[in-house]
Amino acid sequence: MNSPVIQLLVLAGIAIFLILRLRSVLGTREGFEKPRIQNPESSRRATPDLEVIEGGPDPDVVDYVDADSEAAAALTAMKAADRSFVVRDFLRGARGAYEMILSGFEKGDLAEIKPFLSEDVYDAFAGVVEDREKNGLSVDFTFVGISETTLVDADYNEATKEAEISIKFIAESTSAVYDKGGDLIEGSATDIKKQRDIWTFGRTMGTGDPNWFLVATGE
Repeated sequence: MNSPVIQLLVLAGIAIFLILRLRSVLGTREGFEKPRIQNPESSRRATPDLEVIEGGPDPDVVDYVDADSEAAAALTAMKAADRSFVVRDFLRGARGAYEMILSGFEKGDLAEIKPFLSEDVYDAFAGVVEDREKNGLSVDFTFVGISETTLVDADYNEATKEAEISIKFIAESTSAVYDKGGDLIEGSATDIKKQRDIWTFGRTMGTGDPNWFLVATGE
C-alpha cells in the first residue's frame, strides 16, 4: 500500500475519533428540541412569596378618589359595566377635550367641538357666540396649559347605565376682547390669567360608543 493511501486512512481515523468524542461531550440535537423544564421545587424556592388579595381596592379608582366614597363606588360600577373603561385614560382624554372645547368656544368655532357637547351645552355656547357677533366683538384667545386635573365627583345609574364624571381643571390662558373698531375692551393679549372650571362629562356605558360628552359646566 502506497504512502498517500496510508495517510488518508490515518486522517480518516483521526476524524472519526474526534467526531465520536464531540458527540459524547456535547450530545446531539435533532429537529426542534424543547427547552429544559426547570425543577418545580427549585422554582418555588427562587420565587418570593407574594400575597394576592382578591376583591381589594382597584388602584385605577383609589388613585383618584377615596376608596370608601360614593364616587369610588360609581367608578367601580362603571368599570364593571364596560370593561374598556379606564379612569386613568379617561382623565387623559378629558384634559385634551378641555383644551379643545375651551379654545373652540372662545374663538367662536363651534363646528369642530359640537360632536363633543350635549345639546344643552351646545345651545348655551352658541347663544354666547351669537351675542358676540351681534355686538361686533372678537376674541383673541391663546391656551397656555393645564396645571391641575382633579376628579371631584362621579355618579352612575345602574338602571339606565348613564354615567357622569365631574373634573376640576385649573388652566392658564390669555384672552383679549375687542370691539368693532379693534379697541381692547376686556382682558389682555399678553397677560396670562388662571381660571378654574368644573366640567361634567356624561356617557351611557356598555353601548359600544366610547365617546364622552360635555353635559355641564361650572366653576
